[in-house]
Amino acid sequence: MSLIDAHGVSVRLGGATILSNVTLSIDAGEIVTIVGPNGSGKSTLLKTLLGAIEPTRGHVDRTEGLRVGYVPQKLHIDPTLPLPVLRFLSLPTPVPRAQSLDALDRTGVAALADRQLSDLSGGQMQRVLLARAILNDPQLLVLDEATQGLDQAGSAAFYRLIEEIRADMGCGVLMVSHELHVVMAASDRVICLNGHVCCEGAPEHVASAPEYRALFGTGTQGALALYRHEHNHSHDHAHEAAE
Repeated sequence: MSLIDAHGVSVRLGGATILSNVTLSIDAGEIVTIVGPNGSGKSTLLKTLLGAIEPTRGHVDRTEGLRVGYVPQKLHIDPTLPLPVLRFLSLPTPVPRAQSLDALDRTGVAALADRQLSDLSGGQMQRVLLARAILNDPQLLVLDEATQGLDQAGSAAFYRLIEEIRADMGCGVLMVSHELHVVMAASDRVICLNGHVCCEGAPEHVASAPEYRALFGTGTQGALALYRHEHNHSHDHAHEAAE
């Protein structure tokens, strides 16, 4: 089932063309990553897909009543504001404690429930933001540069968590990033954007496409291999522990 379909979408802002003739779809249960250099229109495309920006040409179709969970790049919280994690999850609408604890447990940070937001590390904060995003059982989980500031190992762990949540909840996932690292290998499909769709397909296909290499070079092949090694290695350890 298609959650979002964009048909020939073009966007002009301030007299400049930001997006030109973009056609794409996001299906239920798949992980799609949009990659592109700075200024390639990723944020504009995301806002257009979610309805915050109206396309100048073309149109976007969304599943009626689409439930979206959103994980921002970063959240700026006044460090002097006393705000425990559970209280944060109940803003602006109260959420039952059990529901909040379940979401925190799914993202691996249930032990932080009573911790102050200002005391969290970057990786812990992103998992709390992810817990907030899945509170209402979204059909589509959207992550906007959600691992910026994390090291490669932290990013890899976060993307493995996204894969687990997708498998557990059956939601579609749309990720936007300019950091290649391991994000591509965590995707079913990658869309390379530079004002228009340069190429799209499976990560290995996109990483070897001439259009992609013209933008990013060939360095991602190593990141794909590293991700697979770490991913498989962690599964091997889990299997050994189970035995």
